[in-house]
Amino acid sequence: MPLLVLPGTASLSSFRLNRLLDDLRPQLPALSGLQVLDFYLVDADDAPLAELRQLVGPGPDAFPASRLTRFVVPRVGTLSPWASKATDIARVCGLSGVRRIERGRAYLFEGLGELPASALKVLHDPMTESVLDSTEALQHVFDVPERRPLRTVDVLAQGARALEIANGEWGLALSADEIAYLAKHYLDAGKNPTDAELMMFAQVNSEHCRHKIFNAEFTVDGETQPHSLFGMIRMTHAATPGGVLSAYSDNSAVVEGHTAMRLFADADHVYRGHDEPVHILMKVETHNHPTGISPHPGAATGAGGEIRDEAATGTGSRPKAGLAGFTVANLRIPGFEQPWEAPLSRPTRMASALDIMIEAPLGAAAYNNEFGRPNLNGYFRSFEAITPDGRNRGYHKPIMIAGGYGNIRAQHVQKREVVEGAPLIVLGGPAMLIGLGGGAASSMATGSSHEALDFASVQRANPELERRCQEVIDACWALGDDNPILSIHDVGAGGISNALPELVHADDRGGLFQLRDVLAADPSLSPMEIWCNESQERYVIALKPDGLDMLARACERERCPYAVVGTATARRQLVVEDALSGQPPVDMPMPVLLGKPPRMQRSSRRETPVTEPLVTANLDLNEAARRLLQLPGIASKQFLITIGDRTVGGLTVRDQMVGPWQVPVADCAVTATGFEATTGEAMAMGERPLLALLDAGASSRMAVGEAITNIASASIAQLSDVRLSANWMAACGQGDEDARLFDAVKAIGEELCPKLGIAIPVGKDSLSMKAVWSEDGKPQTQTAPVSAIISAFAPVADVRKTLTPQLRLDAGATRLLLIDLGNRKNRLGGSALAQVYGQVGQTPPDLDHPEQLITAFDLIQYLNGKGQILALHDRSDGGLFVTLAEMAFAGHCGFTADLGFGEAAAALFSEELGWVLQVRESDAEAIVRRGKAAGVAITDIGPVEASDTLSFTRNGELLLSAKRSELHKLWAETSHRIALLRDNPDCVREEFDAVGEPSDPGLSMSLSFDVDAAPAVFTAKPKVAILREQGVNGHIEMAYAFNAAGFESVDVHMSDVLEGRVSLAGFTGLAACGGFSYGDVLGAGQGWAKTILFSQRGRDEFARFLADPRKFALGVCNGCQMFAALKDIVPGAAAWPAFRRNRSEQFEARWSLVEVLQSKSILFDGMAGSKLPIAVAHGEGRAVFDAEGDLARLKAAGQLAMRYLDHQGRVTTSYPFNPNGSPEGITSVCNDDGRVTILMPHAERTIHGVTGSWWPQAFAGKTPWFRMFQNARKWVG
Repeated sequence: MPLLVLPGTASLSSFRLNRLLDDLRPQLPALSGLQVLDFYLVDADDAPLAELRQLVGPGPDAFPASRLTRFVVPRVGTLSPWASKATDIARVCGLSGVRRIERGRAYLFEGLGELPASALKVLHDPMTESVLDSTEALQHVFDVPERRPLRTVDVLAQGARALEIANGEWGLALSADEIAYLAKHYLDAGKNPTDAELMMFAQVNSEHCRHKIFNAEFTVDGETQPHSLFGMIRMTHAATPGGVLSAYSDNSAVVEGHTAMRLFADADHVYRGHDEPVHILMKVETHNHPTGISPHPGAATGAGGEIRDEAATGTGSRPKAGLAGFTVANLRIPGFEQPWEAPLSRPTRMASALDIMIEAPLGAAAYNNEFGRPNLNGYFRSFEAITPDGRNRGYHKPIMIAGGYGNIRAQHVQKREVVEGAPLIVLGGPAMLIGLGGGAASSMATGSSHEALDFASVQRANPELERRCQEVIDACWALGDDNPILSIHDVGAGGISNALPELVHADDRGGLFQLRDVLAADPSLSPMEIWCNESQERYVIALKPDGLDMLARACERERCPYAVVGTATARRQLVVEDALSGQPPVDMPMPVLLGKPPRMQRSSRRETPVTEPLVTANLDLNEAARRLLQLPGIASKQFLITIGDRTVGGLTVRDQMVGPWQVPVADCAVTATGFEATTGEAMAMGERPLLALLDAGASSRMAVGEAITNIASASIAQLSDVRLSANWMAACGQGDEDARLFDAVKAIGEELCPKLGIAIPVGKDSLSMKAVWSEDGKPQTQTAPVSAIISAFAPVADVRKTLTPQLRLDAGATRLLLIDLGNRKNRLGGSALAQVYGQVGQTPPDLDHPEQLITAFDLIQYLNGKGQILALHDRSDGGLFVTLAEMAFAGHCGFTADLGFGEAAAALFSEELGWVLQVRESDAEAIVRRGKAAGVAITDIGPVEASDTLSFTRNGELLLSAKRSELHKLWAETSHRIALLRDNPDCVREEFDAVGEPSDPGLSMSLSFDVDAAPAVFTAKPKVAILREQGVNGHIEMAYAFNAAGFESVDVHMSDVLEGRVSLAGFTGLAACGGFSYGDVLGAGQGWAKTILFSQRGRDEFARFLADPRKFALGVCNGCQMFAALKDIVPGAAAWPAFRRNRSEQFEARWSLVEVLQSKSILFDGMAGSKLPIAVAHGEGRAVFDAEGDLARLKAAGQLAMRYLDHQGRVTTSYPFNPNGSPEGITSVCNDDGRVTILMPHAERTIHGVTGSWWPQAFAGKTPWFRMFQNARKWVG
């Protein structure tokens, strides 16, 4: 049967189409019009056209024949994540004849007879897409080439020379020592290596995987050093091992957490609380090379790989909260170029810094969002310059950081012995020709490999599948001591060729594997490609011999692919058999694969940096302030933050957005240990790479100091409770960079952290931070400074005492106190001030007295415990000026700050470590005295004022004065300019117009009910089905909300219903949860709804339940979208809207003001008239009605339940107050008897009183949104 080609509707909104036309017209002056349509390719034996059309949506029967048309499809020979999920929907809907559904875009040009090749670059991403010129060509998109054979290298005849040729042609990145090592092994063994063996060896032993430089012997200035880099890092743990449960031996480090009630579903699928220690695991990864080549998938898979690292810790755990960071070259935003952004050359094979910052954050955010992990912390820095020594320094090869923490049960911290005969499993998706050779590629300077190999090392992301895998892992660890997992690893660099040997190696085992048992989506893959590809969303697991049945049941329920691919053997030989060819692709001794080739030797000499003094004598302070506020490292990070869900999981205490005006200035992230806990976890970051141009040791010390000054805003019992992840970036082998790296590591590993009593139990390195290219025939090189990215993690003693930078006007007369750990040295070398004037300077700030940092940290914790600190912010990029300005932005107020004596620019802009505290005037003098007695310099620098003016004086002389609202606008403009290039410009301008507005009163709350009163008290626990489909991720917080209200929450998967294992008749309530069912392909919630409507059993189950007057239902976010698509079987829901893409065309995560309306909804009984904040997190929340008059009909019938307000309390369609553009702010409706309520915002995520980005008051127990769930229990009776 030929492929079906089904044209769809418009791919692009008007603003995106106009943007595309603007890009094309300079090349195509004759272009008179352009239409862009989605279309669908269906490969099926027998699939009814009517049902397929119902599945994919409406569209014309054919494309117009008269226009020049180009078809953009996923790169031929690949399988897109979209196709994987859409095909899943078709199969669950019973369309068993469908083998694959793929989506493409058709470009229909008017006025053109031909299309030049240059225009194609505007239409597609060649790394992930192909362009075809006819519908006939589309017929071959799914063609499968012949299976590629196993290759061998004739070492027996040609010796090492054969390996050298393969090394170059295949991009293996083997060193000369490794080639000699392999040649000797194969000559001794009398056999020729296969390509699978060589590719496996290259990945397993790449710098990316084996960290050869960090384990190397260093000679610096002719002196052999006694410790390796890794050895010095290990000194920190040796000096302070207390509370560290696992270090250096697993995918993450684990430290002791607090005891709390942890909620999860037991084996009977009932959600119960478990009081137990909740330990904390932590990991931070980099994904620099893939992000530089293809930013969106590169950053997405970076986030996904780090999430898998966390889940694969011990014998299984759950990721909890994430962080992300980006360091790039100068942005050069068109029309917003900055004076310090010199027009330097760049490698065209790599994405530009601006493209990276438009696309990569979306990739990382999308992965976290779809998986269901809040991203709560991060950083963004840009740098590129010709330094005084004439070298091109910067980040054309970017840094992409992905990290976070999770929780693990005590009995699962350590991996267990992989016993002989243990079944070896690959859990997750099928093998595809994706990311081949990524480990080796990441170990090379970007630009030094072949372009085709760059493509081969780019990966694709399917977070919905990773969520399914996580649910299987959760089901295993929820069994406690009966967990069937002995050991688990994520599949990353090198694919299963790295992960499976790693799985058995720890216990001195070998493995026997069957290649053809590995799931593969591409029958053309060679044995090497099956064994070595880096397809994402996979784990390898060693099971107890009797554990397979349990795992199989969990996988069947979650629809999660898995395969038993081998068994562990006592013989330390790695054997991979191929039933098709009979020739083993791999037959290699484990000691050869994972043995010890000759230890690397590194030799380097320190060079004295060439420096020039930073001249500040005639500096225009106003101009300096303007430049600093628009430097990406200082400017608002709003465009990076609101695209990321920060409330999923229901345990977020402190996200990046602060106060009633939601200003992104938080120093650290905080989550609660559990749903009823006041303890928690915190994380923060620090990085000061520009200082390394002057003093690498100072750079890493200051990075540690910044991480500590940031995390100090959380309530932490003692400094030694803080542990660090250290991620190291350097261009090793270039100049004296090896010596600089050595000094940077020694500064904190051997020296600083042992003095501070802080361990570094985890980290990563990326030591090929160099981009090479040619321009006009001349070779070009750019090297990054040594970059230590430090992430701090700690258990939190009391999350209620988390401090923010928001200046307060509700505490009477207050003062600003400066804690100056630089002791008035005010050094400006490597500062942001130097950067914005195209300089570096000479002397950098440093942490000269570690004991002062310890004392000051303890003092802040003491004062916080006494309730004496009202606001706290660290001093970092931009110095005291930026610290105070950001505090005022968050508080919408002013101040007068006196800097005392000294040079004005140094006092304003130096970046010495320290904090600014806001305290009550009545406490200020005593705090200054306490600091002095402890040896900490604290200076009272002035009052906080209820004004819109920020004034800086020096000994009474006015130095700088400006309107807070105007400075806030300057600070927000860089983010605004990037968002203009990415999102709906009308929305972006509306948001920018509102930034810093003095008349904006901010968020507020007024309630029509008593939040502490209980509507009714019952002892029985009616059952509520916590319903989820594959990809749903908001079920745990929903279960807690109903449990807390007196229900028994039961985990119900759609597969349970559709396959008849569970009947909805046994439940009183039904709650459809938020998330990304099927990754939102075919429309958010639409695939979920269609699996119900296409199934007779599913349709009958839901129709009976929804028609029963004794039952109630709630749909939130994805559940709301799903129920809206089921309105034909929801009684009294005929006028309900569908929920479509947000007006901004962006995922929106906001803390929005809403009003509860008088309605028939049983859930909002007694709440009408209340105005309060609520968590919003969706990409498709705009209410769209089928018929004119539907909105009026719902209003007249009392079926409108909630709407968005602006900060003045008015109904709004203005962005961002209305985050999706719904008419009249509508965001919740109910059916005509009020039993079925659907809403897009997430009331269930902020039930626990300590959660929520901002409240005007503290809650002793639950927040006001708990009343919804109490109302449900009252209605049931």
